[in-house]
Amino acid sequence: MLLCLCEISLALDSISQDLSLSDDVDNTTLVSKDGTFELGFFTPGNSQKRYLGIWYRKIPIQTVVWVANRLDPINDSSGILRMNTSSGNLVLTQDDKVVWTTTSSKKAEIPVALLLDSGNLVIKDEKDANIEAYLWQSFDYPTDTFLPEMKFGWDLRTGINRKITAWKSPDDPSPSDFSFGMVLNNYPEAYMMKGNQKFYRSGPWNGLHSSGSPHVRANPIYNFRFVFNETEVYYTYSLKNSSVISRLVLNATSYVRRRYVWIESKQLWEVYTSVPLDLCDSYSLCGANANCVISDSPVCQCLEGFKPKYPQAWNSMDWSHGCVRNKELSCENKHKDEFIKLPEMKTPDTTHSWLDQTIGLEECRAKCLDNCSCMAYANSDISGQGSGCAMWFGDLIDMRQFSDGGQEVYVRVDASELGRN
Repeated sequence: MLLCLCEISLALDSISQDLSLSDDVDNTTLVSKDGTFELGFFTPGNSQKRYLGIWYRKIPIQTVVWVANRLDPINDSSGILRMNTSSGNLVLTQDDKVVWTTTSSKKAEIPVALLLDSGNLVIKDEKDANIEAYLWQSFDYPTDTFLPEMKFGWDLRTGINRKITAWKSPDDPSPSDFSFGMVLNNYPEAYMMKGNQKFYRSGPWNGLHSSGSPHVRANPIYNFRFVFNETEVYYTYSLKNSSVISRLVLNATSYVRRRYVWIESKQLWEVYTSVPLDLCDSYSLCGANANCVISDSPVCQCLEGFKPKYPQAWNSMDWSHGCVRNKELSCENKHKDEFIKLPEMKTPDTTHSWLDQTIGLEECRAKCLDNCSCMAYANSDISGQGSGCAMWFGDLIDMRQFSDGGQEVYVRVDASELGRN
């Protein structure tokens, strides 16, 4: 009987006012009901420091998916996680000093923390009949891992931005300068950042996939969807088979975001997809008003109707200055302008863009032609017959052409350029 009680105390699935997790007690952890995930204290790699984290319980290679105190490691085994019943928040302490705490502003009558089967650590009111009325959840504060059912993007009501930030190294889970997050341009899209510099751009959602990710399509592993409305902008995915284990991870050592799938027979994580894909995924490799084609040599080409800004540098494979127009546009007479259709494209950076999902391509063309600053337009949704209108202003940045799966983009040029093509 004593052995049984001891085992139960070491494998909880919730923390309430009467229970706590202590690092100095062997194997004291929180375990999700189905046994998939475990929360407890761990030491990463060759580090000597202790962290509170969540990992896959049944996978022999310890795979941490979330870290609470990544900014404030604990130097010994004195860490204790308990519920502060007056505030309703989880509090992690070391020798009575607060190391980390949750940030729920709502007070629960009977606060309880649960580790869900999804790997989400949540706080809720035990008296609330709504089982999804979370007062706080770890899914709103991801570290380097994007798990199934997690939302990657913004809650516009609360201002929460769910972006992922890579560990500094396998020994150090503190945030590196390498991050991946959704940016709220008029036409939202996700960027990988190295510090303040754009490193990779996903492209905006076009109804089928992100414009820069035509390889993301129906597959046997996962379903995916994008939500964009007045209250939320996010991407999410779910696994098709509960027996499959898959995760997305951002890595600062190799500067990639990889999707891994656990292969039970081999007892290892297998890479399923990875971005950036190739050289053409390097942000703005070819500069302004240029197109990157990975199958060509050199890979960078000026868009039709454009020429290298500095030909000598361009021919020396310094493409950073990009391209300029062969002939400037005539703003006084819009009828002297036309559009060249570029097929199978990744649409330009949306920093200077405009979106109207209620109109079609013909009206989009007319609106673009009426605005002297509009340099390109396209359908914002290419599913079915195509719908919606996206317009770009100023220089066109970070475009590439795919062999398959891209979309049509219409670029504004002087009408005389049509005769050249």
